[in-house]
Formats: sequence, C-alpha cells, structure tokens
Amino acid sequence: MGRGLLLLILGLNLALLGEIAASGCSVGWQFKNDKCIDVDDCTDPVCGPHAKCFNTNGSYYCQCEPGFQVSSKSINFTAFTGACRDVNECLEYPDICGPRAECQNTMGSHNCICSEGYVSSSGTSGGSVRVACEDADECADNPSVCGETGSCHNAEGSYTCACHTGHTNYGNAQARCVELKCDLYKPTGTPEQTLPGLKDIVSLMRNSCLELIGGAGQLNGEMLLEKLLTKTNDIMSDGPPGSSHEVSSLLSSVENAMRLIGPQMKESQNRIETEHAEVELLVWRERTPPTGPVSLSTGRDKLDTHWETAAGNTTYPGFTMAALVSYKGLELVINHSFPELRDTVEGHSFQINSKVVTACVSNPSTDHLDKPVTFTFSHLQSRDVNHTCVFWDMRSGGGEWSTWGCKLVESNSTHTACSCSHLSSFAVLMSLYDIKDTFQLRLITWVGLSVSLVCLLLCIVTFRFCRSIQGTRNTIHLHLCICLFIANLVFLAGISQTKNRVGCALVAGLLHYFFLAAFCWMCLEGVQLYRMVVLGYGTDRHCWLSLENGFIWSFIGPVCVIIIINAFFFSITVWRLAQKFSSLNPDMTKLRKIKTFTVTAIAQLCVLGSMWVFGCFQFEESTLAMSYLFTILNSLQGALVFLMHCLLSKQVREEYAKFLPCICTERSQKKKFSESSSSQASRTLGSGQNTGESAL
Repeated sequence: MGRGLLLLILGLNLALLGEIAASGCSVGWQFKNDKCIDVDDCTDPVCGPHAKCFNTNGSYYCQCEPGFQVSSKSINFTAFTGACRDVNECLEYPDICGPRAECQNTMGSHNCICSEGYVSSSGTSGGSVRVACEDADECADNPSVCGETGSCHNAEGSYTCACHTGHTNYGNAQARCVELKCDLYKPTGTPEQTLPGLKDIVSLMRNSCLELIGGAGQLNGEMLLEKLLTKTNDIMSDGPPGSSHEVSSLLSSVENAMRLIGPQMKESQNRIETEHAEVELLVWRERTPPTGPVSLSTGRDKLDTHWETAAGNTTYPGFTMAALVSYKGLELVINHSFPELRDTVEGHSFQINSKVVTACVSNPSTDHLDKPVTFTFSHLQSRDVNHTCVFWDMRSGGGEWSTWGCKLVESNSTHTACSCSHLSSFAVLMSLYDIKDTFQLRLITWVGLSVSLVCLLLCIVTFRFCRSIQGTRNTIHLHLCICLFIANLVFLAGISQTKNRVGCALVAGLLHYFFLAAFCWMCLEGVQLYRMVVLGYGTDRHCWLSLENGFIWSFIGPVCVIIIINAFFFSITVWRLAQKFSSLNPDMTKLRKIKTFTVTAIAQLCVLGSMWVFGCFQFEESTLAMSYLFTILNSLQGALVFLMHCLLSKQVREEYAKFLPCICTERSQKKKFSESSSSQASRTLGSGQNTGESAL
C-alpha cells in the first residue's frame, strides 16, 4: 500500500516536471494566465495515513498525528523521506502510567489501568493519563470471595483464603474453599468383595484427601495420577474384577480419584497411558469460569462436551477439570451384565463392541445435564449389526449395563456416536441374534434324545455280547456308541442347569470331551478301513461352549479336521475298492463285506458331520430352519447309528433272530438256513484272518 502510494506520487511529480519544463515555471508552480502561480500539493493525499499535509509556496511538508512518528523521528517530512508509524508508548516510556499500573498500547495512543489487586484512587482508569493506584481490599469489597467456609486475609495487591477444617482450595490461595469429603475414599462392601489392589488406591487417595483438608498437603497431582494408573494396571494384570460389584468398586474409585487429582495438576493438559488404561485430563485455572466446547480423547474414543457442563451451575471455585479414562480389557469382564436389555429386547443377545470409558468432571451434579455429552466409540469388531449405547448403572445390584439417558446418534461398521444426559462409565453393545429356544425345539430334543438313548443302549449291548461280529471294527463301534450315549445323557440331564456355574461348566466340559471323542472314534474307523483295503486288504442360557471370542471353534475346529481326514481316507478306500472290483479278484466275498463297511461308515460320517455343519449356521438371524435341522439330527443320532450298524447288518439281524424268535417270521428262518454256508464264510472272514483288522 505504501509503496504503491509512493509510486503514484512519483508519477505525479514527473508529470508535473514535464509540464513545468514545457511552461517554463519551477517545480511547485503552474503556468496560468500568462504567469506562474503556486500549486496546492495537499489537494491530493500525498503524505499517507496518520499524517497532515501543509502547503508552502512551490512545495509542501508533512507532520505525523499525535501518537505517530517517522522512523527518523523528524517532525517535518515529505512523501519521499518517510511515513507515519504508531508509537508504542508502553515501550518508549515504561513509567508512563506510574507505579502499580499497567500500560496497554493502542493505535496512536495508550491506556493506563491499575494492576490486578489495585484500584484507581480517583475512581477512574483506562485513559492515557497517568493513573494513581492503591491497594484494593478484596476481602471488604467481596466478603464471599473465599466462600462461606474460608477466611479472607488482605495483602498488598492480593489476598489469601484460609479454609476451615474439612475444606480446601487445592493450594490456590485465591480460590474459593470447597468441601472435601474424605469418606468417599474408603473400601465399599465386605473385605471379601474388595479387590486387593483397590485397597491401595483408596488408601492413597484418602491420605491425600486428609492432607489437603488439614492444610499440610503438598500439591503433586502428577505423582498421584501416575500411582493411580499403576495400581489400576496391577489390578487388571493380576486378573480383572470377577464380579459386577468389583467392577463397580473399581470404576467408582477411579472416578472419585480423578476428581481429587484434577485440581492438583500443574499442567492444563495431561495425557498418560499404561498397559491397561489411558487418561486425558484437562484443567482450567482462571478467575473467570470457562466457556465453549471442549474435547478429550483416549486412543480412538472421544468425548465432546462443554466447559459449562464441566464447571456446573454452582459457584465457580476457581478451577474446572474434565477427564476421560479408557480401560483396556475390562470389556471382557462385564460382557454378560445385560439383564435389563434382555428383558426389553427379546430374541437377541448382546456383546460389548468398544472399550469401557469413564468420563468425569469437577461438577458434582452430573445426573441430569443441561447440555448432553457426545461419545464417539471405535468398534472392537467391524460388523454391520445394530449397536446400543449403554452406561454402567451401579444402582442396580452390583452393577449392570443400562440404556437410561443414552441414545444412539449415528453408527456404521467401525464407529458409533452416543449422546448421554449424564456422566458415568460408558460402552457400546452390538446386538446379536439369539437362537430361539422354542417349545417345539425342546420337545424334539426330549423325544429324540430319549429314543437315541434307547437305541444307543441296544447298540452297546449288541456290540458287547454278539460274538459273531466281534472284531476291531466292532470295538470302534462299541466305544463310539458309549461316547454318544454318555454325551446324550449328559445333554438331556444338564444342558439347562445354568444356575450353578460350576456344575454348568462341568456339563459343558463333559459334552465337549465326549462329542470330540465320538468323532475321534469315527476318524479311527476311517483309518481302519484304509488299512483293510490299502495296506492289508456355559452360554448364558445353555451349558455349552461360549460362542464369544471364537471359543466354539475349540470343538468345531477338530470336528472339521476329523471330517476332512475321514473324507481323505474314504476317498482312497473307495478308489481302491473300485479298482479291485474291476479286476478278477478271487476274494469277492471279502471285498463285498468291506464295501458294506465303507458305505456304512461314509453314511455315518455324513449324518454326524452334517449335523454339526447345520449347527455352525444356526447362530445368525433368520436361521430357525437350521436350528430345527440341527435339533432333529442331533436328537436322532443314536437311532441313526442303531439303524446303520445294527438293523442294516445281516449278522446283527441274525443274532437278534436267535434271541427274539417270536418276532422273526418262518421265512426269515428258512432264509437263515439257506444262507448258513455264506454266513459261516462271513464269520470266518470276521475272525481277522488276512483282513488287517487285528493289525491296527
């Protein structure tokens, strides 16, 4: 701007010189009416801003307005020799306002105001005139400056507040005294319900509280915060809280500790992280209350609120704090405390899909906030399911998740935003489809398992006492039926016994073992057939494996592996059998027997294997048909085994005919007589000679 103005003036002067040269008049004069007359150079703004122009005969000069001067500090100048700039009187003349007063520079002038703790003796201040300041008696001017529980003592340019017993101003001598209840920092519940590490936290905070209200406390918020997180980390590392009451004690103790530590922090912004916790803490220390939005974050979780919410509607004590604490791994402990949600949302189960966070502020009344706070949670699992915003309600027994006062703002597969009208500890739940335990399914299970138990018992008796079918393969079938019989019996008697946690866990463990054992015997049968042909010729509702964190795959995984191994052995067996049937083989009787064994074993694998395949697909919504298929196959597996290995076996039917002659028809007796020779050959083959069965 200044350079352009100078170029403009230079151009005008050059034009003027050209005109003068043409007219014969000197610079600053103009030829008019046959004579040279003076030109008023101040007609145009040649001096620049904050300057006055004075015309002279044939020339002009400039002078700065009061409060401005040129860099050369000369009084008169022209557009070519300088420009006016503001004079900083506060720097040029440090004592311009007098003692106990402060100078504030303004454009072209300055203001004199009394320093904090002083007032003008004349009652006026703020002008550019030197001001006389005297000590202000804050105690007399504002009797409540220290609060009702503090005594004010005036001092030169300041004052101090002495707090009464049971009150403190956290070491800030000019802050109001507030009540500090040290009874908050004591263990809750019985000694058996209190976490060992929690006692150390409570003891540490109680000692600091007693020192503060006794006036002997040394402010060291950083040390207290570090110790708090270290103790919390120790609690989580030694084994997180095992009950809702212990979780409530931990969350409550940390929240109360943050309110005690916050005002003792020296820095306005603090962030610290350990293995199991992360904290961001903001502190405001000014004589006026804070206003405007404020954000805190821990990791990928965020809290958006306002300083007015953190300060509250009570008398401003001289400080305000806001803190956000995030726990790593605590969601695994309280992932089943949803009784209220299960009562309101039928047919669904819930799982925590975010870290648990605690939000606390210095405002003691946060049950009903004027301005809701907003939490943004990052999901632990990226899934397109319905999410619910919840808080940890300590008023319900030992504590449980509740939706009261919280609503969902928006949600996608990775993040959920929640708006809540109160402060506490919060998380996000994802809603999962719960398998409908209908009466029809239960009826199918009871009837089917009862039939299976009877059939499996008949199988066990048959395989144990029928001498004509004794052999290695019969032994495998016997143990397979025993495993299925015990598993079905335990399932029928204990699957719904969820009240006793120890007994429920025992039932789930037994089911896990015996069902896997049954599949292992099936795998062994595949190996046996291979050798014969190729070589020798405590979910919450049921006492079962948890579907969370992939624990169900400790059963489904081995089952899939066994099915794959058996499919491999059966494929080779069938291929080799096909080769032998296509050739002129003298042992056709033996081959036909092994063929029967193989077909039966493959059918058994298909039935039992497909049953658990259907079981894998029944844990999503709209899969009630899968639940029915799984229940029917699971309930009738004993009957299917009895059908394949007993009723479809000629040797077993012959043995049954011996013990049940009244049922057998005369035709079957004749057929038995006509095929006695072939049966004799079959028994000879079953003795294990040249079959490889006994070599396993």
